[in-house]
Amino acid sequence: MLIVGLGKPGPKYAATRHNAGVLVVEELLGRATPAPAQLSAHKKTNTEVAELAAGRLLPSRRAIVARTRSYMNVSGGPVTALARYFGVAPADLYVVYDELDLDLGTVKLRAGGGDHGHNGLRSVSASLGTREYNKLAVGIGRPPGRMAPADYVLKPFSRKESAELPIVAADAADELLRAAGSV
Repeated sequence: MLIVGLGKPGPKYAATRHNAGVLVVEELLGRATPAPAQLSAHKKTNTEVAELAAGRLLPSRRAIVARTRSYMNVSGGPVTALARYFGVAPADLYVVYDELDLDLGTVKLRAGGGDHGHNGLRSVSASLGTREYNKLAVGIGRPPGRMAPADYVLKPFSRKESAELPIVAADAADELLRAAGSV
């Protein structure tokens, strides 16, 4: 199983809505036993990766947990390189991303389907040559008023939203582990 959190690199974007996928990866790393697992640079794929042997996160199989180090719109190359490097089929790939069309706190896992206008998913689908992989949407809500979605996703969460993020990340991690058959 390969789980990849999409986000934007660098400290400037660490607390932004566009890094919702990365928050879920951090939650999963914290659940690994012995805890926590650490990401390390994987230069061949332009990602950060933690290879978790069977029993560290999933009871009977290994899990590879990663985050991209590229910009969202070009996530496909690194995700595809990771899948190829570790020999993971699209059916065992889980891409975690931020979703404007879901309220904050809503988590939705789906197999296959379109990109829902998300540039990161569009890039992954194009690079993989298929849309038949698993997508875990983490709701971030719609922008207020007439704010452009591109501006909204790059803004930090509000103080109130930030207080909810640990619960959102835990719910998303639970959904991934349930899909893997361990919850």
